[in-house]
Amino acid sequence: MPEPEKILIVTGDAAESLEVLYPYQRLLEEGYEVHIAAPERKTLRFVVHDFEPGYDTYTEKPGYTFPANPTARICHGPLISSRAWPDHPAWMREFLRVLRTRSNSPN
Repeated sequence: MPEPEKILIVTGDAAESLEVLYPYQRLLEEGYEVHIAAPERKTLRFVVHDFEPGYDTYTEKPGYTFPANPTARICHGPLISSRAWPDHPAWMREFLRVLRTRSNSPN
């Protein structure tokens, strides 16, 4: 049986919790080996962006913490993007479609 393909999620402190953890969990469900990287090995502190009536933008609250396991630095590298966590279902479907067509994984 071949080893699972590896995915690296690059993030840092104050990233939106759902924007990191939702793709992380979905990719694990799909059988990928997923790692979260940051500029240094540490426990990352995420935030929660809530959309509340009467606000013209989201509010920000403390969110989950998560360990960054490999260390990575990157400028930018667009592939598939979205505006915010409410777009996750459509974004994740498209992202997985691209992964499946460009990988050797049978998923």
